[in-house]
Amino acid sequence: MKPIVQISLDLTNIEEALETAHLAMRAGVDWLEAGTPLILAEGLHGVRALRAEFPETPIVADLKTMDGGYLEAEMMAKAGATHVVVMARAHAETIRCVVKAGADFGCKVMGDNMVSESMVEGAKFLEDLGCDYVIHHIGYDERRGIAARGERMPSPLDELREVVNAVKIPVQAVGGLSLEQAIQCPQYGAPLVVLGAPLTIDADAFKTADGDLESSLRMICEAIHSQNV
Repeated sequence: MKPIVQISLDLTNIEEALETAHLAMRAGVDWLEAGTPLILAEGLHGVRALRAEFPETPIVADLKTMDGGYLEAEMMAKAGATHVVVMARAHAETIRCVVKAGADFGCKVMGDNMVSESMVEGAKFLEDLGCDYVIHHIGYDERRGIAARGERMPSPLDELREVVNAVKIPVQAVGGLSLEQAIQCPQYGAPLVVLGAPLTIDADAFKTADGDLESSLRMICEAIHSQNV
């Protein structure tokens, strides 16, 4: 499959999220993500605003669902999300509820293996329960806390090949990747490339990164889209 470029709108207000989304779409981004900070700040209003502005674009709602799976997925799907995110560390019944809601409301389910005891087994667990995609994810606090102690920061690339080889559904790698590493993800067999904090968004302030972001994004999108998985 051809790689897909997703931008995570890890922002805290609708106005800036829409501005960044327009810039990203002009640059060639395929999917928009209502990042967790945007959902916390604006909730369903943020997803509805993205859907109204971009009626044909896939929209990922990064809910990180741990409970109440059916209702959360239903609400986001009705607001315009085409993809929702559930955590591997949620109870199996919660994951099943999200998958059922996805089927009922025409929404794809992305399962996130963050903080799984085994990242590979977490990915397989998500696939077995019916998720459509796996997000192979090293968390923000985990990465920064470990690095602050002077230890090597973990990377999703550490086990990305193993995760890709363990499942049949598409995989996305998330968590502290450099731009160069993000562009290389399709070479690992992971076709869903996400750009966000800290790649295109300021990871500390959660504001649009300084500089000519649109030109940079266009070059990144071209480099990713030129590959095959």
